Formats: sequence, C-alpha cells, structure tokens
Amino acid sequence: MFLGIQWYWWLMIAAAAAISIPFKIRFMKWWNKRQQEKKDSRLGKWGDDA
Repeated sequence: MFLGIQWYWWLMIAAAAAISIPFKIRFMKWWNKRQQEKKDSRLGKWGDDA
C-alpha cells in the first residue's frame, strides 16, 4: 500500500490519466484555435484593425 491505496487503484488512476491527457491536449489545441478564430473575426468588425 502506498498512501493507503491498494496497487490496483494506482493502476486505475494511471490508466485514467493516460487516457485523459491526450484528450486534454486535443481540447486545449481546439480551444486555442477557436479563440484565435473569434479574435480574428472581430478584428475588422469595428474598424480597430490598425
């Protein structure tokens, strides 16, 4: 036992992290691209594209 948790729980935690990290990276890339597109679309709308 490590920190009072059985070994199989650590295995489950590691598996969950291994599955969720690539999804988080993909989501962050998508979110940044979406924010950039929103920013770009607002750029010339009110004449503030100086």
